[in-house]
Amino acid sequence: MSIMAGRKTMKKTCPVCPTGNVADLLAGMAKTGFQGRKLGESVGVWRSMLADPECTIFFGLSGAMIPAGMRQCLVEMAKRHYIDVIVSTGANIFHDICEHAGICHYLGHHNADDCELYRQGIDRIYDVFAFEEDFRTVDRGIAAWGETIAPFRGSSREFIARYGGHLAKERPEYESLTSVCAKEGIPIFIPALADSSIGIGLLIARRRGYDVDIDQIADADEITCMVEEAKKTGVIYVGGGVPKNFIQQTQVIGSIHEKDLGGHDYAIQYTTDAPHWGGLSGCTFDEAISWGKESAESRNVQVHVDATIALPIVLSALIGGNAERVKKRRGRKKVVYRQGVD
Repeated sequence: MSIMAGRKTMKKTCPVCPTGNVADLLAGMAKTGFQGRKLGESVGVWRSMLADPECTIFFGLSGAMIPAGMRQCLVEMAKRHYIDVIVSTGANIFHDICEHAGICHYLGHHNADDCELYRQGIDRIYDVFAFEEDFRTVDRGIAAWGETIAPFRGSSREFIARYGGHLAKERPEYESLTSVCAKEGIPIFIPALADSSIGIGLLIARRRGYDVDIDQIADADEITCMVEEAKKTGVIYVGGGVPKNFIQQTQVIGSIHEKDLGGHDYAIQYTTDAPHWGGLSGCTFDEAISWGKESAESRNVQVHVDATIALPIVLSALIGGNAERVKKRRGRKKVVYRQGVD
């Protein structure tokens, strides 16, 4: 169809109007162009997930979001039940545990002398500083708590749920993503738990002779069962990596076990990567359709943006315009964990 032939069916762009209301601002941005439009559209897709009573929302979290100051955004997201299941890198949850324990991250600089930082025992995460000895204190604390539950063999979801409950009792006046999810019954999976300081802590316990074993195959089975039992699924990714693939592959696992789920029904991703490098973090949802991971009819949007910019803005827009839906989602039936049996 030519541009002229399609003129009557086209929607006009609208100049965005600055406003003190973030929800209105992003609604206006959805009628503009480029990544501003995509950011606005992502709010609409997320709201559609929240408004769909049949939709279970899976949230993939990568990158150094907790050190970068996103903890309270994520806490509010969980408290308001804007998501139902979290899959995270181990690093994000470790840093969340640190902050629950009162250990801070500090404003630093990306042009610092890293050799001097090493001599002072300071770790750098781009422009954020932290003290290595603080981290090692938490490593030892995880090891000590792991020893109290030994022998243990279970999924990372089960382990983190128990540890979140421990944090809530140990310091009840403080809220972290891990403790809030334990209270709210929101599962957190860490499919590469050994690739983090949580894994380092449990290795300390193991070398002391305590039997603590995280069953990562149980993780894959449990989360796939959740997807298989859901009438519809929505996915939201901050970055990509292991959390993204772990959620995406549930559709493939389901099809292998003769449960053709048809792909995820809604999908959002906030990423700084691009598809032409061939990595998963930049992989488009269109490409995922070829694998059966996304439905061909899915409502999806990918926003090429720093997530530390996107998350506070998008969540503020959701909070500003979704109070009634949040109340309804808080009454959702809690997930029942099981493993598939052929």
